[in-house]
Amino acid sequence: MDILFLTVILIVIFALAFDFINGFHDTANAIATSVSTKALTPRKAVILAAVMNFVGALTFTGVAQTITSGITNPFNLENGLIVILAALLAAITWNLITWYFGIPSSSSHAIIGSVIGAVIVSEGLHAINYSGLSGIIIALLASPVLAFLIGFILYGIIKFVFRNNSNLSKTNKRFRLVQIATASLQSYSHGTNDAQKSMGIITMALIAGNMHDSTSIPFWVQVACATAMGLGTSIGGWRIIKTVGGKIMKIRPINGVAADLTGAAVIFGATLIHLPVSTTHVISSGILGVGASHRVKGVNWGVAKRMIITWFITLPITAILAGIFYWIINLFL
Repeated sequence: MDILFLTVILIVIFALAFDFINGFHDTANAIATSVSTKALTPRKAVILAAVMNFVGALTFTGVAQTITSGITNPFNLENGLIVILAALLAAITWNLITWYFGIPSSSSHAIIGSVIGAVIVSEGLHAINYSGLSGIIIALLASPVLAFLIGFILYGIIKFVFRNNSNLSKTNKRFRLVQIATASLQSYSHGTNDAQKSMGIITMALIAGNMHDSTSIPFWVQVACATAMGLGTSIGGWRIIKTVGGKIMKIRPINGVAADLTGAAVIFGATLIHLPVSTTHVISSGILGVGASHRVKGVNWGVAKRMIITWFITLPITAILAGIFYWIINLFL
């Protein structure tokens, strides 16, 4: 068995590990509001999210194809397998660090930043596909802003519709039932976008290893990544649930429904136009928008500030990490 084949196998294992970690790292994003409002118990919420993530991951492949060829041309990478392996190790390392400290960092930023860093160290700046990368960066930056605005407007509409409803307790009870459906929708949309990142990485490895001749995603890659994401989701991300679900603002069912619908709409919209977005950014920003619409002083802007700082440092830190991993791996392969 030659080194090329063994390296591809290793990459597939690490890519599925990244998807698994992504599952428990980002589970909180899809179910934090429903757990916080007690619409679902943590156990039921995690099971629901795992199933819907799995189904969503099997539905689309457009984002995976963007990851495969949007950052760099996998057919032209001289040391493509080392680049991909280094990128995965860097992204996994960062995800585990942020998970341990309960920081809702972005898995999307982590893997994209890692690929950029590894490609630059290996091939140079000229190997970056700037036209494709610019679209990805715009989507990553614009999606949280869009989520904030939609969350702000949507909750404003809900407040206006129910302005004459004096029985707040009864209204929240009804919205708690609705929230089960919106949490399901959000988990499904999460699967349609996040699981595809590993699909794209594995397809890049197959191309670099001369085992695949196009950017189309093999079905077995879809199934493997969907399964890894679903299993990871079933583990749960309780540390991050605490941050997203409770520390940003006090969430009631009516707030949770608005935040869930906002997140699902933005994520699914990005999936339809084949662009990767960060579920962490989108959902947290949606909660911030809803919170600001409800009561500006009710939002813990200090937590929001720390989250935003983490979002912005993820790309450069993972790029540097990937460069270091590439240099280390290149010493042995």
